[in-house]
Amino acid sequence: MSADVDPFYAISISGLAQKLKAEGRSIIHMEFGQPSTGAPKAAIARAHEVLDTDGMGYWESAPLKARICRHYAETYGVTVEPRQITLTCGASPGLVLALSATFKPGDVIAMARPGYVAYRNTVKALNMTALEIPCGPETRFQLTAATLAALDPAPAGVIIASPANPTGTIIPGDELAAIAEVCRARGIRIVSDEIYHGLTFGEPTRSMLEFEPTTIVVSSFSKYFSMAGWRLGWLIVPREEASRAVAYMGALFLTAPSLAQHAALVAMDCKDELEGHLATYRRNRELLLDALPRLGLERIAPPDGAFYIWADVGRLTDDSLAFCKQLLTDTGVATAPGIDFDPVEGRRFIRMSFAVSTPEIEEAIRRLVPWFEAARAKAA
Repeated sequence: MSADVDPFYAISISGLAQKLKAEGRSIIHMEFGQPSTGAPKAAIARAHEVLDTDGMGYWESAPLKARICRHYAETYGVTVEPRQITLTCGASPGLVLALSATFKPGDVIAMARPGYVAYRNTVKALNMTALEIPCGPETRFQLTAATLAALDPAPAGVIIASPANPTGTIIPGDELAAIAEVCRARGIRIVSDEIYHGLTFGEPTRSMLEFEPTTIVVSSFSKYFSMAGWRLGWLIVPREEASRAVAYMGALFLTAPSLAQHAALVAMDCKDELEGHLATYRRNRELLLDALPRLGLERIAPPDGAFYIWADVGRLTDDSLAFCKQLLTDTGVATAPGIDFDPVEGRRFIRMSFAVSTPEIEEAIRRLVPWFEAARAKAA
């Protein structure tokens, strides 16, 4: 019998936002982790050219796989062969492939709590066991080598995310190295979600492949490359597991979208435009961090990367879903309830995405400050 999975509550927030917008309300969408910008201009131009000249079909782009290999060599100093890469229909199917091709039903997969809702849901849907490990501010809401070393018995696998969703925290290189050492010693397979790489506001992130070559990497063009709707990602597996990943991809999804592959190859060389998006996120982050004390939200995770603020609203509510609905109804600002990412402690957290335009962030702050002032006064 298939396992039940939890709903993605942010979708209900988005549905309410769409309803209010249809009624003529001004809505600022900070509930989803998707860039408000589109794909790079040159990538869009390439897509138009392909639409006019190519009937397309089932296809996997050898040039794109080679370009991804070059990206890992230039960015992380690691060698990846094209045969190790499977192009996927986004990171979510990539996670399905990583788990289904590597683990078996009943296997225990460890992950941080809070963490992305799809981790535990995908693990459960595949009839594996999600071992959610509570992680708080003392570990920057991240798993540590010491935590993994203390698990008894050792899980079959662990999902690592750096930068993480919903917190934006990054695991430093020395801790990644320590995690890799523990996992090697205990026979724990590592699945590294690296979809937010490139979106950092200090030191760049390190790939887990730098420390453990058997790591299974899930990544995507959705975040840094601003191509969420194009549904294209990639999976990197060890050489000896490549044919298994390809077989699973073909059986479950056939191939990744052809048009997206053509556009993505061009997008990978649009660095100036993409870094401009990052500059916008950096400015948005600064504006929000400056405004948070006026909102009374001083207990947050350090947003080292990605484009999120994970904020403790426990002084105001113990029902983050109802809180986000009321906030949206009153202000037109949509945020995500913490219970999506932490079914235990998330009732007192919300996540705000700052991957919108800077004018929208400025307007959101104008709306949020008086609302939070009134909420604090009511709770006093």
